[in-house]
Amino acid sequence: MAKQIETKDISVVKELLQKVAGKSEYAEIERMGGLTNRTYKVMFADGDQYIVRIPGEGTEKMIVRGDERVSTELACDLEIDAKLLYFGEDGAKVTEFIEDAVTMSAETMREKENIKEAAVIFRKLHTCGVDTKVPFEVFDMAKSYEKIIFSNNVDMFDDYEEIKITVMKIKAEVDSMCDIRKVPCHNDALCENWVKSGYGRMYLIDWEYAGMNDGLWDLAEVSIEAAYGHSHDELFLTEYFGKEPSDADWKHFLANKLYVDYLWTLWAKTRVPFDGQPMEDWAEERYERLKKNIDIFNEL
Repeated sequence: MAKQIETKDISVVKELLQKVAGKSEYAEIERMGGLTNRTYKVMFADGDQYIVRIPGEGTEKMIVRGDERVSTELACDLEIDAKLLYFGEDGAKVTEFIEDAVTMSAETMREKENIKEAAVIFRKLHTCGVDTKVPFEVFDMAKSYEKIIFSNNVDMFDDYEEIKITVMKIKAEVDSMCDIRKVPCHNDALCENWVKSGYGRMYLIDWEYAGMNDGLWDLAEVSIEAAYGHSHDELFLTEYFGKEPSDADWKHFLANKLYVDYLWTLWAKTRVPFDGQPMEDWAEERYERLKKNIDIFNEL
């Protein structure tokens, strides 16, 4: 079922389009997907099409929009995202519409061709040599999310403190054996943030959580979201590294799978007061996978 267009957004969409395109009386408007923001595809009678994003309530507590803009502009410079036309201080955004765009799914992201394309995009981003000066400190963010959770009296898992200690022990082990460098990362590479044009070109969109991080975080996130099996992971890592992954590469990669689910479990908990049971369910799903991957890591 398509999401409903919120009446309060219509005037905002028109105002933004007037700034960007010099016109606001569109022919059609369609609500797109998204967990926290409200995004619209807008079509004019003359054939012009735009994507307009309105920030969701509460996101200002977790996202620095100026930082997002820096990373979005880098992605556009690298030609891995659609052209940015407007970015407001509040995070409102207008971009060019990707022609005949198809949003990726877990199923399509498991296709060999798309795995290879994602690896190429990540390698291009991670090796661009740019320091965006935008931090993405996973465990500092986890602490800030904890504060939001506890201040809002959101229930936590009974074994959370135990699992947290285990994750930190694994982090210490991996940090000691791997040369971990901070590079520009997307950090939220959900399948829905991958779009393929009618010409077969892949794009990575929505840079809200982008910042300097361990590059294998991005790969681990795609693997989780697209439900990759071992053969998918092996192809992904081989294409990314340009060689077969070593034992240390595998440990480094799996550790990042743990970090991904650890952080986004906490993020989902912060959204419970705003979005209710769906976010509670999403947090539980990630948390259970985190614990299963801890067991797998301990078997390596």
